Amino acid sequence: MTTERLPELTLTPEITAAAAEAKSWPFEEARKILKRYEKTGLPETVIFETGYGPSGLPHIGTFGEVARTTMVRTAFRILTEDKVKTKLICFSDDMDGMRKIPENVPDQDALAPHLHKPLTAVPNPFDGDYKSFADHNNAMLCRFLDTFGFEYEFASATEYYKSGKFDKTLLEALRCYDKIMAVMLPTLGEERQATYSPFLPISPKTGRVLYVPMKSIDAEAGTITFDDEDGVETTLPVTGGNVKLQWKPDFGMRWAALGVDFEMFGKDHQTNAAIYDRICEILGGRAPEHFVYELFLDQLGQKISKSKGNGISIDEWLTYAPTESLALYNFQKPKTAKRLYFDVIPKAVDEYFTYLAAYQKQDWKDRLNNPVWHIHAGNPPASEMPVPFALLLNLVSASNAENPDVLWGFISRYAPGVTAETHPQLDALVTYAIRYFNDFVKPTKSFRKPDEVEQDALRAISDSLSKLPANADGTQIQNAILDVARGIERYQDHKKKSPEGGPGVSIAFFQMLYQVLIGQERGPRFGSFIALYGVDETRALIDQALNGELN
Repeated sequence: MTTERLPELTLTPEITAAAAEAKSWPFEEARKILKRYEKTGLPETVIFETGYGPSGLPHIGTFGEVARTTMVRTAFRILTEDKVKTKLICFSDDMDGMRKIPENVPDQDALAPHLHKPLTAVPNPFDGDYKSFADHNNAMLCRFLDTFGFEYEFASATEYYKSGKFDKTLLEALRCYDKIMAVMLPTLGEERQATYSPFLPISPKTGRVLYVPMKSIDAEAGTITFDDEDGVETTLPVTGGNVKLQWKPDFGMRWAALGVDFEMFGKDHQTNAAIYDRICEILGGRAPEHFVYELFLDQLGQKISKSKGNGISIDEWLTYAPTESLALYNFQKPKTAKRLYFDVIPKAVDEYFTYLAAYQKQDWKDRLNNPVWHIHAGNPPASEMPVPFALLLNLVSASNAENPDVLWGFISRYAPGVTAETHPQLDALVTYAIRYFNDFVKPTKSFRKPDEVEQDALRAISDSLSKLPANADGTQIQNAILDVARGIERYQDHKKKSPEGGPGVSIAFFQMLYQVLIGQERGPRFGSFIALYGVDETRALIDQALNGELN
């Protein structure tokens, strides 16, 4: 399938000049493609590719590969002033055999008889009309990519092998059998060398992908001969979907067959990249430009696995945050390993809107290095976010709000004229904040009782708040509570300096406020929280804490 056409790009002399100097990593990668054709001139179409193994449900790493490649593609379009056609192929390795049953699928026992069959021949264990496990997972991937608005062409390995699209290159692989073996055998152990073949026949009797040695090959006839699982000698053509290639030769074959110019992959592929490249060249292709990214890790620091289902799924992230925050998380530091769990979501949301607000004030040089330019393919929307997501979470926590209308009551008082209708993005964040609080914050809330020093501090804060003008803003409120803290020895930080030259305020003061009043370890600027929640409401919260009524 192919999605709708690429978005229009705005091209002006200012943008073109800024692009020539842009330092963000998508532009650096796009320049590699330009250099690739420096001597020969650019082709009519430049091919970008991403790979996906549908052995399990798509995860955020899968999405990230498409998102990041799209960012490089957009940068390339700018650098070439959109005069060169580009295509992004999202390739599914759905002809791979199912080596093990995924842990996160229903009715695992029903899949057991289908081990080692191509994933498109394994029955669909999920509800729905999809014919196979791979069809279901491919559809999930495409559904999300379509929802996010990516422009891509989906490609199925099963369809490409069976339809003959790979036949020419497979026959070339048969002719180059010895050269491919010369590349592969040194990378294998002695026992594996004795049985290895780059061709994996699909048993005509059991339908399983066979890892068996070749008894003979016939390049002229285009066939391989092997013993089937029952020991009977069998000859099959390498064309028409009767065989597939081992995964390392398959990488190089695909690049040669499709003329791929750019593909990124995870660090776990880095040691094999030279093998992929060499096989591509043996088959008459030119190895694409690579970008190696670090892997996402789960909360325990383990690699995210489709079959285990650890980490966060695409749908889980989108339950608690907008898609743009997910794209930002993928954009940032792609060559640094990052832990991917639910705690990272609020920060990603607020960082996205911070970058978006900054974009409108930047010149083109800075805009093309701003993540939102890449997230929105060069057309970021105008946006204003009066209340950060982290502050909304604390508001939900303090007010125990289950209904968006309750939160909007606070917001409207804090920012007159701001409504759900005028700020639909903020309205969406309100709903996300309630969900996130109920699922991740509320179960871990733990209020502690203040000691005598803390009780005196809270009374002093309440008294100071009572003396503020009715229209006091977050800065005035923050200064008022800082003045209280500076007078308490426990909270004096002599490594910092106050505006008056005295000791500053230690972080322990704010930790106390959140632990005692909100039941959390940390939060955003407390003066901003009080401005949103309300001075009278905060003083009432202090009274509850002093009376031991918070739990």
